[in-house]
Amino acid sequence: MMRQYELVERVTKYDPDADEDLLNRAYIYAMKAHGTQLRASGEAYFNHPLEVAAILAEMKLDTATIVAALLHDTVEDTEATHQEIVEKFGSEIASLVDGLTKIKKLDMVTKEATQAENLRKLLLAMSRDVRVLLVKLADRLHNMRTLHHVKPEKRERIAQETMDIYAPLAGRMGMQIIRDEMEDIAFGVLNPEAQKIIRDRLDRLHVESGDVLREIELALSKELESNGLKAEVKGREKRPYSIWRKMERKQLSLDQLSDIFAFRVLVDRIDECYRTLGVVHRTWRMVPGKFKDYISNPKQNDYRSLHTIVIGPHSMRVEMQIRTHLMHDIAERGVAAHALYKDDEIKGLADQGLQVAAGESNAYRWLRHLMDVLQEGDSPKEFLEHTRLELFHDQVFCFTPKGQLIALPQGATPIDFAYAVHTSVGDSCVGSKVNGRHAPLVTKLRNGDEVEIVRSEAQVPPPAWEAIVVTGKAKAAIRRATRAAMRKQFAGLGREIIEKLLEQQSHAYVEKEIANAVPRLGHKNVDDALSAVGRGELSGLDVLKAMGVTVDEKEVRASRRKVSLKKAESDGKFSLPVRGAAANMALKIHSVTGAVPGERIVGISTPGEGITIYPIYASALEQFDQQPDRWVDLAWGVAEEGQRFPARIKVSLANEIGALAQVTQVIGEHGGNIDELQLQARHGVRDFFDLTVLLEVFDIRHLNDIMNGLKSRPLVSTVARVTG
Repeated sequence: MMRQYELVERVTKYDPDADEDLLNRAYIYAMKAHGTQLRASGEAYFNHPLEVAAILAEMKLDTATIVAALLHDTVEDTEATHQEIVEKFGSEIASLVDGLTKIKKLDMVTKEATQAENLRKLLLAMSRDVRVLLVKLADRLHNMRTLHHVKPEKRERIAQETMDIYAPLAGRMGMQIIRDEMEDIAFGVLNPEAQKIIRDRLDRLHVESGDVLREIELALSKELESNGLKAEVKGREKRPYSIWRKMERKQLSLDQLSDIFAFRVLVDRIDECYRTLGVVHRTWRMVPGKFKDYISNPKQNDYRSLHTIVIGPHSMRVEMQIRTHLMHDIAERGVAAHALYKDDEIKGLADQGLQVAAGESNAYRWLRHLMDVLQEGDSPKEFLEHTRLELFHDQVFCFTPKGQLIALPQGATPIDFAYAVHTSVGDSCVGSKVNGRHAPLVTKLRNGDEVEIVRSEAQVPPPAWEAIVVTGKAKAAIRRATRAAMRKQFAGLGREIIEKLLEQQSHAYVEKEIANAVPRLGHKNVDDALSAVGRGELSGLDVLKAMGVTVDEKEVRASRRKVSLKKAESDGKFSLPVRGAAANMALKIHSVTGAVPGERIVGISTPGEGITIYPIYASALEQFDQQPDRWVDLAWGVAEEGQRFPARIKVSLANEIGALAQVTQVIGEHGGNIDELQLQARHGVRDFFDLTVLLEVFDIRHLNDIMNGLKSRPLVSTVARVTG
């Protein structure tokens, strides 16, 4: 265990003005507060906050952050109180500790809800003071380092949470060193076999390649020096989890990966970065399409660098990352590096084009955006989903017609772009132009695309858009608009019910009378009360009673049933429950993709054959782009009870015993029916095979339940709808 004086010496070494008395008092207070508490390893619990403080001292953070690290578990795990921390250490440190204290007394139903609420509190505290994040990440890092002492079932849950939330969060805030270590530890827990295979392969590769890394370092250093460039060249092997992630993303086997080696070239100024790039490309042949300029277009976490892949000695693919020393500092330590810059240093950094003040940081702008999503989420589960979406996706950079830069996740569509500009733009979106040409709203945007949104104030975003978009903001806005539309529809039905009842009693419908009765009904306004009536949550009898109108209860219930039946009849029922087609037209669902109630659909008419129904995202629709006369606007009606619909999905499975059984088990457990099943080995890939399944399901919710169930199985790599 680190001694009291050792911690003080570490801090004063980089900060001679540190408050030694405050550090000493915090050390003693935390040690006494934790007393005889022990960790799972059997060591004194106080060693944990001490190690967290040591990690932050390595990052050279201020005294208040170090003290908060020492105290971060006292309020949660000891008799200490928030007020006591305020009195002994001041409001600044107490605020940091409070931001880190888990929510223990909330009445949560699920572990996921608890996790979401804890994350919500952490992010809110972090938006006020980023030092909360630094302590939390150091806390999680030390917990991961000692994870082998935890019970296996808890170990996996912690590792998964780290992989889902904390490692990506560290990455988004630019703290790559912490992210890499967290991911590698979690990877070893969640997939130890894969980690061992990759480590063994790297060991063999290192033996086979001999001194290639050193050879490239010397050759590049010599070439740069001969061109008048003073640079530091560092060669390295990629980390096991980084290699695994690339294999998953590109669906490659380990033998197919070529750019396992990477080099960082560090120079002093930005202009030297581009001069170095020129030397590298003159020395070795560049791999086409593998150059990325993150200096001109920084990532959201403020990462700046030039990336290129070249064919180096021995025909080996080598990745080069070229950046300044300051860029490297920010790339490794992110907001922790930002926290160290003094006001007089910021001007010098700005001269190099580096905006590092908190208010100018891309990472902070992303955090503020995440806070907007937090406010839009209606439940902890939605918030957690949106946060994961924002954390995981890489970026594409697109432009408005006026030149405004919009950063979006990979796979984003014009709908995501519209909502990124403004929620009202997304809600009114009816079409798009990409690079001056009309493009379907399902188009996946690419770097450099100029996107123009076509709008109509009469538009209401359809619920099926939620399955198309990838950003949390767009998903939240679409759900909100869907709820508003449903609320309006139910309010209309409720108003019709009340009007009929009042008409039977020869009593005029007066909005003001209902408004006066609303407080007695427990609702905020008339629309809320009428919507509750339309949904069946509030009876018309209760509304009339609150208005002071007396009627016979049997008469009320009869009227309610009559109106409901009338509404159902107006929607109509067909062998295929679809609205928008002529009554004499034959309807069929596209055999490749399938289509299910709850998702947006369109029809393509074929003379003599009728109308084929497609889900809106089907790639097969692209062949009809130049035939607008064949398109038919369709919508789902009310399906008969027990009626099933086809949907085709593609499942990527690990090539292991029991994989197929896991798929059929999940489908059976969720009440799905397998109509057709095709198994296909991937060409040149021995580790995985593809399974195409034609399912019969009740609706989109039923289908999503099955797909989510499949994704949770360990031998399932990916699950996706077949789009055509």
